[in-house]
Parts: sequence; C-alpha cells; structure tokens
Amino acid sequence: MLENPTTHKSQREKLILIEGVTETGEKFRPSDWAERMCGCLASFNNRRMVYSPQLRPMINQESRNKCLVLDPKLKETNPDIFDCIMKFAGENRLKIHESYTETEE
Repeated sequence: MLENPTTHKSQREKLILIEGVTETGEKFRPSDWAERMCGCLASFNNRRMVYSPQLRPMINQESRNKCLVLDPKLKETNPDIFDCIMKFAGENRLKIHESYTETEE
C-alpha cells in the first residue's frame, strides 16, 4: 500500500528589524548597542549568554549593519520591554523595517 507523502506548508512570519543606522544614515554608537538591548531577555547556559528568540542581535547581510530583531509576539509577552525598545529606536531615530521569514509547519 502506498502512503501519501506529507506536504509541508510554509508560513510567513513577521519580524521587526531595528537597524543600527539613523534616518540620516549615520552609524549608531556604541557598537554593542544591540547586544546590550538583547541582554534584558537573555539567559545563561553553561556560562554562555543565550539570546531570546523574541529579541536577538543580527548583522544585516545586505548593509552589513548591526540590527535588533524583534518578534512582534514580544508586545504580548513583555509589553514593557517592547515599548522601551520601540521608544529607544524612535528617540535615536533608528531605521525600523518589517521583514518576513519563511517557516515550515
């Protein structure tokens, strides 16, 4: 008897990217700003820092700029942290983008 192959559905997941560049194109300082922001949700495992999947640093492969990646679910799970980060980005006039990633179900 033949079994039907399982079909995988892909789903687009929304992310918020805060780029370490101001609206005027200046590189944001200090250079470790993204890691500092992510530290509020990080944990430690075997003496190593592990970033939360809801808030993590990243390098934008196109622009080579440091970015902060926020999962929009952070607004529900930790609204104070989400608001603080968005306020920080706004006050420092950092570029904010929406991005989508493909995930399989």
